Amino acid sequence: MGFKVMGVAAGRKNSNGEILLKEALLACQEQGAEITMINLNDYDLKDCTGCTSCTMGMSMGKYTGCALDDKDDKKKIMNVLLDQDAVIFAAPTFALMPCSTFLKFMHRNLAYETAFLTKIGAIQHRDRVGALIAVGGSSRAWQSMALECMHATTFSNSFQIVDKYMATMVPAPAQVLLHDEKLARAREVGMNVMKALNTPVAERGWLGDENEGWCPNCHSNCLCLGEPQWRGLQYPIECTVCGAGGDLVKTEDGKWKFVIAANGLERDRTSEEGHGVHCDEIADTQGGFFMNPENHKIVAEKIQKYKNIQFKGI
Repeated sequence: MGFKVMGVAAGRKNSNGEILLKEALLACQEQGAEITMINLNDYDLKDCTGCTSCTMGMSMGKYTGCALDDKDDKKKIMNVLLDQDAVIFAAPTFALMPCSTFLKFMHRNLAYETAFLTKIGAIQHRDRVGALIAVGGSSRAWQSMALECMHATTFSNSFQIVDKYMATMVPAPAQVLLHDEKLARAREVGMNVMKALNTPVAERGWLGDENEGWCPNCHSNCLCLGEPQWRGLQYPIECTVCGAGGDLVKTEDGKWKFVIAANGLERDRTSEEGHGVHCDEIADTQGGFFMNPENHKIVAEKIQKYKNIQFKGI
C-alpha cells in the first residue's frame, strides 16, 4: 500500500501557492503516493473562541474535542488530515505572516493534539512528515515570519518538517509560472517528502538546505533573547520556533553562529516529548487555577468592576 500525502492550500484558486503545491504533489504522485488536496477557502472554518474546553479536558486527562466540532468543517478535515503519512501546506504571505485563512485553520489544532490523543488511546500513533510552501510578492524581508509561523502551527499534530520553501517576488496571480526554477524547487519539496517517507522513521531528518536559517534544529530564521520559562529553565538565546536554547558564538571568519546548548533541546517543540512539556505546563497553571476555590472567589469579586465599564464603541 502506498503512502498517503495531502496538500492543504490557503490562497486563491489556481494561483501561485496552489500551483506550487500541485507541482510538489505531482512529484509525490509519480512515486506512488495516494494524493488528496484541499483549498481551505472551500470550507466553513470558524475562529478559535478561546473557550479552553480542549485544554481543560487535557488537564483532566480526557478528550473533550473542540467546542466547535459540530459548527463548521474543521473536524471533517482533521479526520482526513490525521490519517495521512505526509501533508504539504501552502499559504500566501500578507505583511510578514501567512494569511489569516491558514492561521484560523491551524490555530484550532490544539483540540486535536496528537501526542495527547495517542497517549489516551483516542487515535493510533502515526509518524507524520510535513513540508511548507510560502508565497509572496516581495523579498524575504516582507515575508520574514511566514515560514516560521507556518512551522509553529504544525507542532500540535507532530509533523516532522523535512523541507520548506519560500517563493518570493511573485505578486500577480499565477506569476510563478514565469519562473521554472520556482516550479522545480516546489517539485523538490515533493521529492523530499517522498524521500523522508521511504526512510526509516529513526533516520528521518531535514532534507532542505543545511545552511537555511539560524537554527540548526528547525532551520528557522528567527531568534530571541531567552527569558525564564516554566519552572525556571532559561538560555541566553532561543529559537522562537522550536524553542532550542543556546547562545551566539563568533566563528573564526568573524561571523555569528547560533550554537545549541547541551540541554538546549530539552523542550524542543518539534518533538512530542518537548511540546508535551507545554501540556504539562497548561495542566499545572490552568489546573492549579480551577482546583483552588479561593481563586474563583477573588476573580468573582474583582471582575464586576470591569463588567461595569462601558466605553463608546463605533
